[in-house]
Amino acid sequence: MAELARFHDVSMTEIALAWLMQKGAIPVIGATKLSHVEGVARATEQALTEEEVTYLEACYTPHALVGVMAQNTREAADQPKV
Repeated sequence: MAELARFHDVSMTEIALAWLMQKGAIPVIGATKLSHVEGVARATEQALTEEEVTYLEACYTPHALVGVMAQNTREAADQPKV
């Protein structure tokens, strides 16, 4: 990821956020500094190529969700909550 960040002249956080947004995810950012907000804004301007996405995902191993995230399913959406 560091190589892509240097290539695009942005932070690794911006590359990670750009990847998430390109996948259709909307990350929730806890910003405590102006630079955090500015980084998120810059990440929206990043367009990663298919090769860059493949590079970023090469070492990723998906795992099953656990806890509340595992319970967040379409089937559970209509069930009463506590």
